[in-house]
Amino acid sequence: MKPKNKLENVFKLSGVPDVTFVEPTEYSRMLVSLRSMGRGLVVEGPSGIGKTTCVLKALEELGGRGDVTILSGRKRRDIPDINALNDDEDFGTVIIDDFHKLDEELKRRLSDLLKILADEESESSKLVLVGINKTGHSLIQYSTDLRNRIDIIRFESNPEEKIEELLSKGEQALNVTLNVKQEIITESQGSFHLAQMLAHHACLRSNILEEEDLLNVTAISFETLKEFLLDELAISFSQLTTNFCRGQRVKKGSRAPYLHVLYWLSRSENMSISIESALIEQPTHKNSVGQILTKGHLKAHYEGDALYSDVIYYNNETTEISIEDPKYYFYIKNLAWSKVAKKIGFHAVEFSSTYDYALSFAGQDRDVSEYIYQKLTENEISVFYDVNEQARILASNVEEYLAPIYRAESRFIISILSEHYPTRIWCKFEAENFKERFGTGCIIPLRFSNCPAGMFDQTNGMGGFTYDPTGNLSAQLDTFVQLLVQKIHSVRIEESSL
Repeated sequence: MKPKNKLENVFKLSGVPDVTFVEPTEYSRMLVSLRSMGRGLVVEGPSGIGKTTCVLKALEELGGRGDVTILSGRKRRDIPDINALNDDEDFGTVIIDDFHKLDEELKRRLSDLLKILADEESESSKLVLVGINKTGHSLIQYSTDLRNRIDIIRFESNPEEKIEELLSKGEQALNVTLNVKQEIITESQGSFHLAQMLAHHACLRSNILEEEDLLNVTAISFETLKEFLLDELAISFSQLTTNFCRGQRVKKGSRAPYLHVLYWLSRSENMSISIESALIEQPTHKNSVGQILTKGHLKAHYEGDALYSDVIYYNNETTEISIEDPKYYFYIKNLAWSKVAKKIGFHAVEFSSTYDYALSFAGQDRDVSEYIYQKLTENEISVFYDVNEQARILASNVEEYLAPIYRAESRFIISILSEHYPTRIWCKFEAENFKERFGTGCIIPLRFSNCPAGMFDQTNGMGGFTYDPTGNLSAQLDTFVQLLVQKIHSVRIEESSL
């Protein structure tokens, strides 16, 4: 009597599926490439869509699975063997999974090895590299003439009909009908791994543990299934997510730049984004998320906890951030992000203005402005400061670029009112553009104590801060900055309650 199929062998949570294996669209092309010894093969695409599984199945079909060495850029114990490939003229077929995890020097050496194998038309060595999006592009950066010597096969997210084929095979093997089949197809977003996981738990929660004698139907709503899975995944991912979103610490008034990076990733269609590209679409974050990029804070934060690399991959050179674990994608995709933000201590995640503060000052007072700018940005607060914007201003009409910033794009204007302020052309221009905002609670004057009373009539009676230029600069400005931090923090709390 034929043994019954077991749930864990049909809808597999890990390992290479047998019963539910589905050939991706690029399968035939991969088969041909694997037959071509010597010529390198790069397989790239989002995590969890079956890249490595497909390579192994194709090799099995070619009868060469037993002669294949599988190494991983994720496993430290495999690194010496990967390094040794450059010294071995006859290493057979080697698959390096998670190629993107290797250090840059080793990637460069493997790029050279691929070129040598192709030029020598080796019949005894085949190198297959498997990695995330743009793995092939990163190799070609090391050697521009490599492109015609290797095959690059890009696995995009699988089309819905492929996910449906996988689920149907599983239904047939278990003699069940998935009542949430269409929802699983949609929520999987092209990931074979996610489809396996969702189908597995739909059966498990319906007490279908092996092949049924009579056709059975799962009895679970997708919302119940999703809630169960999220609760289970939270055990592994909740604290990790909180730690990443918090950054080094939660700062008053912060625009939550690390949270937004993860939030944008959760909304991506292929489990990967370029943060630089995302900032073009999200201009209100260019001075918060942009700061943690340019100052290297995101790179340091990512590398500061080894657990982050288990679920996401960040390339500081390209600003690409990608999902490493499809289960984590499902988790963050279904989070209530506004609740997550408030739980961590961020009181706003949407911002109506590009900048929290814009500095208006005379050139002679740049030391004061620079100090304020540095202290506020350390608190992850968005500040317009001309030096920081020079690259964007280049080749632009300066007046057209600056006018909207002072007129509407900044929540508050900090006008640094020294004796030089009324005499400078650009100060007059800036003041002309924010003059309509007097009386709206948007102008915060920093008055120099040596300026005559009444010198700035429009700001008289307006709450500000008096600065003594003969006194201790840092002590006075630290006090002022703390007031500014508290001000924007209070605004965040107020706006979050509306």
